Amino acid sequence: MSRWGIDDNRIAAALAAVRPEGTAEFAAELDHDDLVDDEPRVLDDLFARAIWSVLVEPGDSTAGALIAAVGPVTAARLVIDRAPAQAISDATRGEVSVDAAASGTARWIERLRATDVMRSLESAARCHAIMVVPGDNEWPEGLDALGDSPPVLLWARGDTGLMRRPGVAIVGARAATGYGEHVAMEFAAGLCARDVVVVSGGAYGIDGMAHRAALASGGATIAVLAGGIDRIYPSGHEALLTRVAEHGLLLSEVPCGTAPTKWRFLQRNRLIAALAAATVVVEAGRRSGSLNTAGHAITMGRPVGIVPGPITSAASAGCHETLRTEPVECVTSVAEVMQLAFGADGVLELPDPLDPGPSDGEGSEAPPIEVALVVDPLQVRVMDALRPRRGQTPVEVARSVGEAAERIRGVLGVLELEGHALVGADGLWRRATRVSKPARDGETAAPRE
Repeated sequence: MSRWGIDDNRIAAALAAVRPEGTAEFAAELDHDDLVDDEPRVLDDLFARAIWSVLVEPGDSTAGALIAAVGPVTAARLVIDRAPAQAISDATRGEVSVDAAASGTARWIERLRATDVMRSLESAARCHAIMVVPGDNEWPEGLDALGDSPPVLLWARGDTGLMRRPGVAIVGARAATGYGEHVAMEFAAGLCARDVVVVSGGAYGIDGMAHRAALASGGATIAVLAGGIDRIYPSGHEALLTRVAEHGLLLSEVPCGTAPTKWRFLQRNRLIAALAAATVVVEAGRRSGSLNTAGHAITMGRPVGIVPGPITSAASAGCHETLRTEPVECVTSVAEVMQLAFGADGVLELPDPLDPGPSDGEGSEAPPIEVALVVDPLQVRVMDALRPRRGQTPVEVARSVGEAAERIRGVLGVLELEGHALVGADGLWRRATRVSKPARDGETAAPRE
């Protein structure tokens, strides 16, 4: 018997359509009719989260505290059963005050309709969205920094694994100047060349340029939407955001069909900041929403980089004011952004944390990686264009760098000799993740891939 007044099989079918595991996730639970009413089930947890996603506006800290204290199922039952405010406060051991509980239930009950919850699941299935919840392998740890206002779930279209990869947020003015757009594209392409995920909000101006540059460079990008994941906004970016869904990831915390509003944009910004190791503001007027994203990052203790602009430009006035008044750093290059976010110098490849390296078999630490500095400017640009996993032809590298293909072939040969680049059996070039010494006279060089 369902505790939600809806047939369990109908709920399971709706949830299976938006979960990667599908029906198998709930089959075992539905086979057991002897579950007691308060025994936790995956199906109930997921459906309760779907209920909460309909009930609350993004960033509702009262709901967040209640769910954190008693879990989404019990929290939902308290609202459905019209529990008095004192009972809700007692259930959280005073974490939620009586007044906050009374105010919360008053606004949540207005949206308490089972048909809306089922409609949100069915709409998500129609647009091929996936429900991601805390505890899933794809759930980003960075959202823990949101305290009592984390999303109860995320709706995703695309590669959900991107949420667990290192990312940097690039945000800025919608009415961007040519200077700002150029910087955003340079930063996004440079970060993607280092296997950093570019996170932004899909808006016009700086956001859109960051997404475009990431896609054009073959990198990964995440667009966080303020409305439902089935409602592409702005409409002028429908083609761009569709490509993001196909080659990157679209995210939203609100149900399908939800319209973007000013409040939801501001709350969406906290997700952008939480998903990124650092936030970079490229251009911002004094009242730009991108400064709100920077504010969320500062509150979370995440580093914020500000790109300076012409002192006569209104599009950079907010950046300059933030540089004067907030604990942020001035950034002028991809290398500085990498230092801000990861402590790297932006040129050398970071060691893979999942690769323990060579060992002598006795449990001793792996020997340090030998790294040779790349000092020639053209070599640095070629290194920026190369990627460790995605192979490229010399012509593709030349197009990315903006040099003649013949000259790039010569540079690639030098980088290969120095151990910075590798050419595989497929004839494609990749950046070496570990730099090895060239073979000395009398030694045999390691074979190519």
